[in-house]
Amino acid sequence: MSPWLVVGLGNPGPQYAGNRHNVGQMVLDVLARRMNGSFTAHKARAQVLDGRLGILPGGAPGPRVILAKPGSYMNVSGGPVGALAKFYGIEADELLVIHDELDLPADTLRLKLGGGEGGHNGLKSISSAIGTKDYLRLRVGIGRPPGRMDPADYVLRDFPPSERADLAVTLEEAADAVEEVLTLGLEKAQQRLHTV
Repeated sequence: MSPWLVVGLGNPGPQYAGNRHNVGQMVLDVLARRMNGSFTAHKARAQVLDGRLGILPGGAPGPRVILAKPGSYMNVSGGPVGALAKFYGIEADELLVIHDELDLPADTLRLKLGGGEGGHNGLKSISSAIGTKDYLRLRVGIGRPPGRMDPADYVLRDFPPSERADLAVTLEEAADAVEEVLTLGLEKAQQRLHTV
């Protein structure tokens, strides 16, 4: 059975690490901590962590999962994601992409399968690379920019100190949602997440 591929979108390099656009990679850092693992370089131009995540009903260890941070810029994430999917033999229904979402209020999480990309160039690049939009997404709300700020500037700004306590809670909840998708299935994970 092939593993899950869980991708956290963002831009590479320390100057982007705290940006709103990098919230997907922040969720992966929480998951890596839960797996007691660290990321290593992969030839597909990505940082990966291969291990097991969560506990299945009945107490067995959760499924094998590849956590991946593409080493490319967000807008061309498809290259590394497509290469990893090919390398590990992963189909679209075993791919979960975690990304920032301007159209959701801050600290809101939503799971969905397929659908449009909502102007998100990272998702467009992945859909193009794997040939389908039918993969899972965990959307992490970052809210709209204040006033007339350009959304492109907003997503490349760090979370301010005033938001970091809430952000830490959201990242843990997002990691919980990923574990639930992998161990309980999308429907049960959605029911719990979307009715909170």
